[in-house]
Amino acid sequence: MSQGKRALVLGSTSRYRRELLERLRQPFEVLAPEVDETPLAGEAPAALAQRLALAKARAVAAQRPDAIVIGSDQVADLDGEPLGKPGNHERAVAQLRRMSGQTVLFQTALAVVCLETGFEASELAVVKVVFRPLDDATIERYLRAEQPYDCAGSAKSEGLGIALLERIDNDDPTALIGLPLIHTARLLRQAGLQLP
Repeated sequence: MSQGKRALVLGSTSRYRRELLERLRQPFEVLAPEVDETPLAGEAPAALAQRLALAKARAVAAQRPDAIVIGSDQVADLDGEPLGKPGNHERAVAQLRRMSGQTVLFQTALAVVCLETGFEASELAVVKVVFRPLDDATIERYLRAEQPYDCAGSAKSEGLGIALLERIDNDDPTALIGLPLIHTARLLRQAGLQLP
């Protein structure tokens, strides 16, 4: 099988990453990586995101050694502390209260692995997000409307969450949604996939 014809596999159950990858108009499969996402003691948010992205790609590549596998992870970084997915309303309220008026770095890591060819590469896309000051009524209205409990940092910039922000600073507009497509396309080309 030539590299140009290799299967492409997204090692993620995230619907956001799946929707983003569809923009590249390449057929792909989705496999769930079985990876423990618990941060290591003292692990910086960027290091956590990079470790998990690579672990996810490697875990899925072990199941599909012939395929080009994408792994990705995103960690919201508030003053060096990782903020994960809130999971419920109360934790989302607490996260948004902490981020009110603050600058949060969204560390989005990407890894591409093909075991059969020995290809392995990773990159980190950092998005600097400035939240406007948020009062409790604003937080409550937003969370009731969008329920972003499965999003790192409790806000969806591609949806109503954009109204919570003052500024977004990045070099890849898709990174904040969860899969930096500029970085992804670069690594996929390096792995031998033909893209426009």
